[in-house]
Amino acid sequence: MDRYVCSVCGYVYDPAGGDPEYGIEPGTSFEDLPDDWTCPVCGVSKDEFEKEEATVK
Repeated sequence: MDRYVCSVCGYVYDPAGGDPEYGIEPGTSFEDLPDDWTCPVCGVSKDEFEKEEATVK
């Protein structure tokens, strides 16, 4: 599953960890987050997140 980065504060939503503090179970994809979910760090909406680009090693 893809990780998404907040374009405002840099918080990374990682589906593997979810967001248990806000009731989001591990394994929840970004697309499956509730529409009213916000960044747990700065509070912006989902539309301020961008898919993290894969890094080549």
